[in-house]
Amino acid sequence: MFLALFPPQPVRGRARVSHAVVVIFLEFFAWGLLTTPMLKVLHETFPQHTFLINGLVHGVKGFLSFLSAPLIGALSDIWGRKSFLLMTVFFTCAPIPFMRISPWWYFALISVSGIFAVTFSVIFAYVADITEEHERSTAYGLVSATFAASLVTSPAIGAYLSTRYDDSLVVLVATVIAVADIAFVFFVVPESLPDKMRLTSWGFPISWEQADPFASLRRVGKDTTVLLICVTVFLSYLPEAGQYSSFFLYLRQVTHTHTHTHTHTIPRS
Repeated sequence: MFLALFPPQPVRGRARVSHAVVVIFLEFFAWGLLTTPMLKVLHETFPQHTFLINGLVHGVKGFLSFLSAPLIGALSDIWGRKSFLLMTVFFTCAPIPFMRISPWWYFALISVSGIFAVTFSVIFAYVADITEEHERSTAYGLVSATFAASLVTSPAIGAYLSTRYDDSLVVLVATVIAVADIAFVFFVVPESLPDKMRLTSWGFPISWEQADPFASLRRVGKDTTVLLICVTVFLSYLPEAGQYSSFFLYLRQVTHTHTHTHTHTIPRS
């Protein structure tokens, strides 16, 4: 439905890694700006269960991404990367303006957006299409470094704008950046997968096994080396994801309590 209503515009030019870098940077920069405002809204909306709801939102989003990633990847092999890149960026960024419109809708949409929040997977497929095997590691490293750079810089900028002005401005800026990202994909990003390279051109229809995430896990278990790599990555990301989802919230509560305590203990002249 989405692809039928908003078909990607044909773009002349060759697909480049720089296109993938810009898309990743803008998407995660927009979300990074909302780190401080989101913590405020989360605590105001769920004051008694802030950490629990924060974990549930991220957990549901991650689980839905796990379920949908193989299907979106398989469909992008048939219909091309750009259509699904546009779809994933659109639905991933769609909750942003709802932070000021309705907090309940905002957190609900974040959870549900996990179905399409697989921009990284599509971006890596995009990069694989346009690079040779010996170039791929460098290209993946560049994309990952760009992702890290966006998350390192944007929370500080968002916190500054929130303190200097207000949260509404931060949400507005994030929304504008998200719209710019969608427009960039729609008008500028070329398709990376030629028609002759798509699976339909070779007579390979999609199967449910390709779209089944649990089938992928079963295939992983058949190769000891791949299994060990997957377990290592899982154990590495597990504490990191937990820390990332709660650290900023914990830090904000601690600093707020610290400031509040000192405000009441400073003697007045």
